[in-house]
Amino acid sequence: MIYSAYEAAHQLMAPVRQMARATASLVDNPANIARDSWPSRAFIAGHNVFEMATRRYGKPDWRLPTTEIEGVEVPVTVETVLEKPFGRLLRFRRDPNVLATIKSFEPQPRVLIVAPMSGHHATLLRGTVEAMLPGHEVFITDWTDARDVPVIFGRFDLNTYIDYLIEFIRMIGPGSHTMAVCQPGPPLLAACSVMAAEDDPARPRSMTFMGSPIDARKSPTVTNLLAEQKAFEWFEENMIQTVPAPYAGFTRRVYPGFIQLFSFMSMNMERHVNASFDYYANILQGDDFAAKKHEVFYDEYLAVCDMTAEFYLQTIHDVFQEYLLPRGLFTHNGKVVDPSAIKDIALMTVEGELDDISGIGQTQAAHDLCTNIPAKDQLDYIQKGAGHYGVFNGKKWRNEIQPRLAKFIADRFDPEEERESQKGHALKVVGAA
Repeated sequence: MIYSAYEAAHQLMAPVRQMARATASLVDNPANIARDSWPSRAFIAGHNVFEMATRRYGKPDWRLPTTEIEGVEVPVTVETVLEKPFGRLLRFRRDPNVLATIKSFEPQPRVLIVAPMSGHHATLLRGTVEAMLPGHEVFITDWTDARDVPVIFGRFDLNTYIDYLIEFIRMIGPGSHTMAVCQPGPPLLAACSVMAAEDDPARPRSMTFMGSPIDARKSPTVTNLLAEQKAFEWFEENMIQTVPAPYAGFTRRVYPGFIQLFSFMSMNMERHVNASFDYYANILQGDDFAAKKHEVFYDEYLAVCDMTAEFYLQTIHDVFQEYLLPRGLFTHNGKVVDPSAIKDIALMTVEGELDDISGIGQTQAAHDLCTNIPAKDQLDYIQKGAGHYGVFNGKKWRNEIQPRLAKFIADRFDPEEERESQKGHALKVVGAA
């Protein structure tokens, strides 16, 4: 009912938005001699704030057309390697013809970045990908908005998520490296545990967890406490909605992105309200750079997507209420997941000192679970002054964390071995993303 009401409200506002947009375009027209006057700027600023507050935000573009390798600008194409109903495996393909012109260029590590399925699109990790591109062949999970998946494709829960990761890792091939940003830490650890237990030849060479709730009992945050204080039935009754027509996922039960967005924003509502006032003031004062920076951030932040009800509820129950993985009780397709089965997959954990979503110790817990990984293949790092998003984006990520991660991977990579392991393993590209 709430989902239908939300859609109806959006449709009812459409004529108002169109009228406001048309009026603003007249005021902001270069032919308007009063365009730069205070009343005109105030009107344009008010319109922009209104438009941003009521607009429907689509999935953002990657906006990564090139990368720079040893001073050479290399074109980048985003390709779909594997297409599945609830997600795609993407590859950031650097132009091989240009790479061939770099005399010192050697094969580089293949890295799978596991993006969170937590309400935002994988493009939220644009900065993560950008920093990894010069020294790695980068792949990423691109999860599909659940409202766009017809019910004929069935369910998608935490176990299915793990199945997808295993299939993606196998598609990339032996000797790859993996890194999970936030939410996918537990499922990636489970996937690596399953592959290790089965002695899967395609198991990755390393796994890195960044700001992940491996054991959410440690240093609980506001998010963790909410999951603990509310009964499981409360989440089922209050957070789950039915996708309305005309979406392809009509009748699918989901945790809507707009509800999660409201939950996120309500934790820092004063900050977001002040940002809107600052945005208005910047336009009024003609500070186009600051205004554009605000628009770029919120174009990404306000672009949300739905999760299937079963995935969301299982995550709440297994990860945030019962802590099944650190208690040795988590199962995948009926079998207990045992991280101690991992012996030859190196482990790195990264936490932010000021992380208010995954507290200190939650990610480090992976070391306590992976008891059979040699000490020389384990690394724990805490970034001073970094919050949750600073772990994978921004200056501290680029200057402090990413270089350490790159070295951790490089220490476990040999170009000659890479050539041998990739013989006969050719990726079949489905198409451009």
